Amino acid sequence: MKHLALILAIGTLFICVQGCIVPHSTGETEVGVRTNKIGLWDKKGVDDKVYAPGSTYFFMPFITDWHTFDTKLQNLEMTFDVEGDRNTRDDLLFKTVDGNDIGLDVIIAYRIDPQQAYKIVQFVATDNIRLKEKIIRTIARSKPRDIFGELKTEEFYVADSREAQARKAKEVLQEIFKPMGIIIEKVLTKDYRFNPAYQKAIEDKKVADQRVEKNKSAQHATMEEYLRKLEEAKGEVNKMVAKVDGDYLKTTIEADAYFEKQKLLAEAIRTEGIAEAKGITEMNKAMASRGGEALIKLQIAEALQGKKIILLPVSEGGMNLKTTDINQLINTMGVKSLSTKEK
Repeated sequence: MKHLALILAIGTLFICVQGCIVPHSTGETEVGVRTNKIGLWDKKGVDDKVYAPGSTYFFMPFITDWHTFDTKLQNLEMTFDVEGDRNTRDDLLFKTVDGNDIGLDVIIAYRIDPQQAYKIVQFVATDNIRLKEKIIRTIARSKPRDIFGELKTEEFYVADSREAQARKAKEVLQEIFKPMGIIIEKVLTKDYRFNPAYQKAIEDKKVADQRVEKNKSAQHATMEEYLRKLEEAKGEVNKMVAKVDGDYLKTTIEADAYFEKQKLLAEAIRTEGIAEAKGITEMNKAMASRGGEALIKLQIAEALQGKKIILLPVSEGGMNLKTTDINQLINTMGVKSLSTKEK
């Protein structure tokens, strides 16, 4: 009878609350998490079922809690400017590894894993605002300080160094948040600022470094110009040397050719001289014979024939203007003498 009365009471209660069932909806990017306060039909506690976005669900009031979480990508902006999540300065303040104060703007991009949303209600927070402010913000302001604090002051000027530490911060934060159903998509850095006096010293140093680099560049350019002119000079010298070598070779060839020509010419002259000398020798031999004298006289006569010779004898202390036809005389005497000897 007691069990029957309990069943009737529960049935009566169920019929009474049927008209009080409350609808629960999720937005386009939201997932719902249901919590059973009393385990009548389902187990008591947070339901691990995923209540999908853009849907409406009906649950009995009083014995059910309903929470929703936006699963789209969200940003936690901690910046110096009021454009961040807060209207006051909110950048990360810490010291570099070499002891200088620095403020760094950091943005944490994260989202909720829909399949793990029930864990957030069970262990972390019951809505997006509490999750962001109480959990994500607290951890995200602590760990990145330590990680970016590993850099030296000068390394903050190197984008690759900052990006490397940002990747390291993402990995560390993901390891912490993964069991909570939170996915860290990105850790980004924006501006950074040092103590004003130190900032001025750094800027002055950078200006000095830029001047040094400018002077180095000018020196390098001057050296390159010098090397270029040196190469041009070498080219001109090589050109001159090549021309001189060419002229020398040409002159040598011409001289050798001239020498060979003169050598051949000298050889011809020598041969001709030897032949002529032999002819003269033979002629001398011929002249030394009996007929040589007659031949000479004949040749003299032939040489003088037709030539007019006038002798002007000098006598009695003055020039005798009487003339003698020597040509006729020689011709007559010579021919007659020669004729007589031959007979």
